[in-house]
Amino acid sequence: MIPVIIAVLFCLALIAVLSVVGGRKSGGGGKSGGRSKGSSQKNRAQIIRECTKKLSHDPYNTQALLPLAEVYYNENLWDKAVNLYSTLVDLAATHQDVDSALVCLRHGICCFKLKRIPEALKSLVAVYKIQSDSFDVNYYLGQACYANNEFEKAIPCFKKAYTINPEASGISQPLGMAMYKAKKYRDCIPVLRKALNENPQDKEALFAMADSMQECGAGDKALKVFVHLRPDPVYGPRSCLSAGIIHARMGQNDAAVQDYEIGLKLKDIPTETFLELNYRLAQCYFSTNKIAQGLQCLTTINNTVPNYKDVSALISRYKELNQNSNLQLYLTSGTSDFVVLCRNLVIKYYAHSYVKISDVEVQQDSVEILCEVETPKWEDVELFRFYKTTGSVGELFIRDFHAKIKDKKVDRGFCFTPGTFSEEAHKYVEGRPIDLIEKAQLMQLLKKITLK
Repeated sequence: MIPVIIAVLFCLALIAVLSVVGGRKSGGGGKSGGRSKGSSQKNRAQIIRECTKKLSHDPYNTQALLPLAEVYYNENLWDKAVNLYSTLVDLAATHQDVDSALVCLRHGICCFKLKRIPEALKSLVAVYKIQSDSFDVNYYLGQACYANNEFEKAIPCFKKAYTINPEASGISQPLGMAMYKAKKYRDCIPVLRKALNENPQDKEALFAMADSMQECGAGDKALKVFVHLRPDPVYGPRSCLSAGIIHARMGQNDAAVQDYEIGLKLKDIPTETFLELNYRLAQCYFSTNKIAQGLQCLTTINNTVPNYKDVSALISRYKELNQNSNLQLYLTSGTSDFVVLCRNLVIKYYAHSYVKISDVEVQQDSVEILCEVETPKWEDVELFRFYKTTGSVGELFIRDFHAKIKDKKVDRGFCFTPGTFSEEAHKYVEGRPIDLIEKAQLMQLLKKITLK
């Protein structure tokens, strides 16, 4: 029994000793790891110190330039690495220890990261001639071309990079955006969809895909995306504009107004988008006879950028409409209301005579009213034609009207417009039984009419 007890005690003592020794070794290992980290920092500092010292004596020492550039490049210190690689590119032709393709590529990448695009393109094009089958060369050359707005050149670079490494991520987005900017709308949609599968939060790709869908006639699908993007601080204004345009085309003016109003409430709207939102909103207001609100939008545009599109002319026109409800009705009413107004104009034109309207004909660009007029002194059959256009009515339209007068055996014709008649039209009616009534005279007649 005693020998057994002694053996057990001996084993326990041995285990205790081994535990103590193991603990010390473990502690030593921790210190060793600390020395390894410190050693890494020391090696970096040592490399920088030694290389800097060598370069102070010889600024073209490739044995110092290469490791120092490597340190800065690996740490993404592009501004420090770029000058070193620039020197190495110049030395590559006369120094065999310098890999010309590598230093040229890295110089191009550094320039790209620093947004020095012309320099990046020069280096990347040069290395492409040496290594056209390199993934990095094609990828960064594509990026540099894209940054330089050379989208057509960027596309084949990204495609080749993808061919070289189909497993690489991050290519679909720049490729899809390059195709979008190059207006290859149909082709870019599946590529952008793949980019969104990789990164669903990519709002740039999402907007580009929706805009491409709209350009390809899939406005209903695009509309859902634009409505989703309306609150976005970056893509919201343009999304509101696009959503409003689609809603307006569908005849949904109230929805379009809502889109434009949401867009105008966002912050930091690009000036062009701000102007277009107001312009489109004004059109929606005018189409629903909200003249005052539309004029406010146009005034905002005019105060921001004078002479924007036809804003000055629209302001002048709609100010008149706002002051003359009958002129507003004349220009903006539907067919039935317009016919009622025209009938009143005919009657008012012969206020002290008996007028019997015998026929009303609605045409695509005008309304014609045939009537019999009786006065104490004479009786006539007369034809009135009313145009809505505020532009200039030309001679051909008056010739057509004259032919209609002869065909119907009418004694006299009257042609009305809220705009003007061309000089040729005025010359044509000389000696013919046609009176041309332009805007000023039309407005005087409209002021005399009271509609219930």
